[in-house]
Amino acid sequence: MKRTSSALPYSLPPLGINREQAAAVIGVSPTTFDQMVSDGRMPQPRMPSKERYVWDVEELSEAFRRLPHRDGRLDVESRNANPWDRG
Repeated sequence: MKRTSSALPYSLPPLGINREQAAAVIGVSPTTFDQMVSDGRMPQPRMPSKERYVWDVEELSEAFRRLPHRDGRLDVESRNANPWDRG
């Protein structure tokens, strides 16, 4: 992902990214990303100000890992958010 601000050192990745960046992070178009947000497969954005929407990078990563694989299987973590609860 390309840096949007030179104010951050490379050792400090951004916590939030815009819509286009969020779509690129998970490998889909912005339109497809919007659909995924609408249907709950991707998280809702955070609002640091009234007209600014930002997606939490960690939340995107977690949501991406919950998506099924092509063969329909889910990762172990996807089936149960807390591995200690498996039993």
